[in-house]
Amino acid sequence: MILSGVQQAGKPGYPWLVFLHGFSGDCREWQAVGKQLGEYSRLYLDLPGHGASGDVAVTGFDGMSTLLTRTLLSYNILNFWLVGYSLGGRIAMFHACQQPKGLLGVIVEGGHPGLQDEDERHARWTSDRRWATRFRTEPLEKVFTDWYQQPVFASLTDHQRKALIALRSQNNGATLAKMLEATSLAVQPDLRAAISVCNFPFDYIYGERDQKFAALAAELDAVRHAIPNAGHNAHRENPDAVAASLAQILRLRIKDTL
Repeated sequence: MILSGVQQAGKPGYPWLVFLHGFSGDCREWQAVGKQLGEYSRLYLDLPGHGASGDVAVTGFDGMSTLLTRTLLSYNILNFWLVGYSLGGRIAMFHACQQPKGLLGVIVEGGHPGLQDEDERHARWTSDRRWATRFRTEPLEKVFTDWYQQPVFASLTDHQRKALIALRSQNNGATLAKMLEATSLAVQPDLRAAISVCNFPFDYIYGERDQKFAALAAELDAVRHAIPNAGHNAHRENPDAVAASLAQILRLRIKDTL
């Protein structure tokens, strides 16, 4: 069992960029950004329960990390950067902390490093279970209409919100629910300490209007990059600026290795 993905070839000698989308996204989510990084070979994955990986399931972060390793080996990707948004960022951070062979660096956009308070974990689990039940039992358009009213998405315009609802409503509610529970922030370990001792470059990008994740980024041992004119979903709200930021990060990080 491996994850489905879309590959795009770059120049010989450049490392792979492996893109991980957020919850309810798919392999298309990062492509507007990735096409501006044409010198790098790129792999856009569908996470379990999403897109062409809809029939793939994991039971937690350990299983997800093992599946990611297996998938990259199946594509013969031996040296790579992980680039992840939100859920994909959390998966990227967890995977990096396992010290996987071939990892060159991690770039996270709006990914949570983990809850530190048991009451917060309990509240998050209660919330995620409630959402999962809705994804299993209600029309997705109705669920996503409420989903995108959450405070973290406050910077979205009405047009952006409606576009996301229409796009995300093409998903399978049952498989989304399963992945939501398996990778809930409530069951994710707090990764702050592990990140601080991991031997890999770690850059964190966030929308300048995303106050919650700007504050979380400040808690991490990472180089931080604010994206102008954007909120939580920065790569969708300002893809050109995110692509420029990624290009700069990669140039600085790999200039001595090419």
